[in-house]
Amino acid sequence: MLSARALTKIYPGPVTALNGVDLDVSPGMFGLLGPNGAGKSTFMKILAGLLEPTSGSVTLDGVDVLKDPKSLWPRLGYLPQEFGFYPHLTGEKMLEHLLALKGVDAPQGRKKLVGALLDRVNLTFAAKRPVKGYSGGMRQRLGIAQAIAGNPRLIIVDEPTAGLDPEERLRFYQLLAELAADRIVLLSTHIVEDVAVLCPRFAVIREGRLLALTTPGEARAAITGHIYEGTVDAADLPQLRSERTVTQALLVEGRNRARIYEPKGNPPSGFAQVAVTLEDAYLVLMRLGELPGLAREANGIFASAGGTR
Repeated sequence: MLSARALTKIYPGPVTALNGVDLDVSPGMFGLLGPNGAGKSTFMKILAGLLEPTSGSVTLDGVDVLKDPKSLWPRLGYLPQEFGFYPHLTGEKMLEHLLALKGVDAPQGRKKLVGALLDRVNLTFAAKRPVKGYSGGMRQRLGIAQAIAGNPRLIIVDEPTAGLDPEERLRFYQLLAELAADRIVLLSTHIVEDVAVLCPRFAVIREGRLLALTTPGEARAAITGHIYEGTVDAADLPQLRSERTVTQALLVEGRNRARIYEPKGNPPSGFAQVAVTLEDAYLVLMRLGELPGLAREANGIFASAGGTR
């Protein structure tokens, strides 16, 4: 179990990046979802021992990793949002270098371990190629290879699918799901689809505060029957936004379509009820600060951040 209590980070200014976050994460895949600048990366860096919090505590299986970071490092795999490689090195040599820096070895030798890791992330075919020729997805898989070296208890991945094409994203989803079978994998993302596909449980963070702790199914159920979609003229969209909770405005076959949250079941003329997506639930949460259809304290689904809200 990974546990954070009253975790706070205040930068000079002052700027509060995290405001008393309480969170428990059990083994398996767990998502941390929020917009850019919400505090996700700050949270991840503190968990990884790269940043000291202003206050609060973090424990992994009961050990305070902030007081004793050396106890965490051998048990941690970390893939930051931007991972630097030496472009002239081959994938094989780059990974061997990274394992040497981490102090990871194996009884059969580091070279054999590198081969096994590249095979695990489906990069054996590119082992002899310079990293500069790797696609974005291949680079991410190489980053995961170094993160899982040493069989860590906790793996942290920060915005791992940003910029990947659909095919590479699907490959990466499969890899992350396999890794979560026997360890804690903490996924930080602003992409709702990542959470919908991978995470049986997730938290939503905004402006350094934890807004919700729930599951995709529960989040969708909270607003089921209250999302409507219809065609709207572009000139009428500002008025619609002022009168209704618009979750999305998009072009479909050249026409402007809008999705709205209507809790009273009284949509505008021409709007019809549609199936709810996790993105709808997330956007309602971003607009209103809560999902009104779900009791804040019911079954511990929602968890407020520490401190005053």
